[in-house]
Amino acid sequence: MSRPGGGLPQPGRCVLLGVLNVTPDSFSDGGRYLDFDHAVAHGVRMHAEGADMIDVGGESTRPGAHRTPAPTEAERVVPVIRALAGQGVRCSVDTTRAEVAEAAIGAGATVVNDVSGGLADPAMGKVVAASGVPWILMHWRGHSDRMDELARYRDVVAEVRDELLARVDAAVAAGVDPANLVIDPGLGFAKRAEHNWQLLHRLDVLLELGFPVLVGASRKGFLGRLLAGPDGAMRDAPGREVATASISALAAAAGAWGVRVHDVAASRDAVAVGAAWRYGASDAPWRHGASDAASRHGVGPAWRHEVGPA
Repeated sequence: MSRPGGGLPQPGRCVLLGVLNVTPDSFSDGGRYLDFDHAVAHGVRMHAEGADMIDVGGESTRPGAHRTPAPTEAERVVPVIRALAGQGVRCSVDTTRAEVAEAAIGAGATVVNDVSGGLADPAMGKVVAASGVPWILMHWRGHSDRMDELARYRDVVAEVRDELLARVDAAVAAGVDPANLVIDPGLGFAKRAEHNWQLLHRLDVLLELGFPVLVGASRKGFLGRLLAGPDGAMRDAPGREVATASISALAAAAGAWGVRVHDVAASRDAVAVGAAWRYGASDAPWRHGASDAASRHGVGPAWRHEVGPA
């Protein structure tokens, strides 16, 4: 069996996914890139700044958001992905719907970033398996309008780990190559601020599973709460960029495969610092956290024991 991480960008450092929300209502940049020309120009700009992949999404998943009809979501993302791919810009599609993912792959998307980890649409596994593209499985417990009520944990790190492994098992059972799987702890999704910090503090627990790990903290509300002013008012989204870059550096130093960010240039520098910190050298090789750790520690989903070590 091939090692987890096959078919994914491996640029020699922590991967940078640039966020491109083609939506009217995303929490940080809703409406800014709903226009096709603006969206494509922003994607090209992030690519020039160092993004390894542009993550194009057409449905807001902010807390409390309502669902976007599938045809509308597809109409937003497919033309943008086709245009960016035509200019040599690698794209992922940020969607929970199999039909949108399939259309996006047809337009040139090379990765599916599914914030539901396959739970929202049972057909997603079949689409991903048939296409052979990598699949980012995020920890998720329900749609945005139910997030807050689902943020209940006794041990958030252990529960997120176990629930992600269940999604890995389901993906493999659907025929997806385990070498094409990435896991994401889902910061801010059915999680309170303390849950996010605990997951970041124990990122090693997820890294030890042997799969590439993606961290998506960019501009999220828990950073706004951390940086609240003397009056208790949350720092607004644009004012959370230094905190975001700090997490990018820490995630890279911990061995994360990638970070998903709005400001690519800031996190590009941050992950360079994180890599140098981790290895004690500016030119050390970056291993992305995709290792044999699961085999060494005996941790991992049931299929590992059936097909042999990575």
